[in-house]
Amino acid sequence: MKFKTGVLLDSLQLDLDKALAVAAESGADGIQMYAVSHAMSVLELQYTAAKGLREKITGYGLEIASLCGDTGGHGFERQEENSGKIEKMLEIIDFASELETPVITTHIGVVSGTDTEKRDIMLSALHRICRHAEEREIFIAVETGPEKAAVLRDFIIESGERNLRVNFDPANLVMVQGEDPVSAVSILKDFIVHTHAKDGRMTRPCDPVTIYNAFAEGNPDAVDIDSFFLELPLGKGDVNFTRYLASLESIGYSGYLTIEREAGDNRVKDVMDGLHFLKELMK
Repeated sequence: MKFKTGVLLDSLQLDLDKALAVAAESGADGIQMYAVSHAMSVLELQYTAAKGLREKITGYGLEIASLCGDTGGHGFERQEENSGKIEKMLEIIDFASELETPVITTHIGVVSGTDTEKRDIMLSALHRICRHAEEREIFIAVETGPEKAAVLRDFIIESGERNLRVNFDPANLVMVQGEDPVSAVSILKDFIVHTHAKDGRMTRPCDPVTIYNAFAEGNPDAVDIDSFFLELPLGKGDVNFTRYLASLESIGYSGYLTIEREAGDNRVKDVMDGLHFLKELMK
């Protein structure tokens, strides 16, 4: 069993050089970083300085596995917001191309199985984004969690975009959907190009739309998100990583397991322990 291991730099809550040093010391193969302003961001990216950034990262012996191009809010659900978001995504795509990075992960909103108007708005935005990315040989990878795996698969097929793919996050499916990641891998097997290594536990069922609206809007209604689920260090939650990694191997996936840690008071330790956990499973 062999995969590449990565670190989402922003999980470490360190400045760029310190974060790169930790990732390199840990034995990770590569890194992911946010390409937009975000609460977890550790640097202001200069889209005109890609060459220097790439050289800095490769100087630590690391690859750039992917960029996180999450535009925030409701993704691409709202027509009135999409013009600016599309332009930002086109800029991120050009930046990723300069960095020679093959994958941009993002949240696109909550895909509805019934609201055709919202689906059409999302699809229209993604057509523009994916075609620009395809010219630069870049995948746009939708992160799992806001909807069931089968709904996301059908949406991707409906889009007709050859480079619209999946960033598979097993913890999101466990925490928000109560869905078995192993079954979800089999559903999404034709589209997975990147994964987040993350763990968690659902404590009670939730409405995904309510949860993602709370994230999108800064939680104005003070939804007690922690009462629904907890994100936990790798191996401490309900993702069965032995079965999950075996399922990825069974579909021929050999790409990145990129550790993302969004909670906890000792992120560096959790990430380092997580990398050790993954490497032990891959022996």
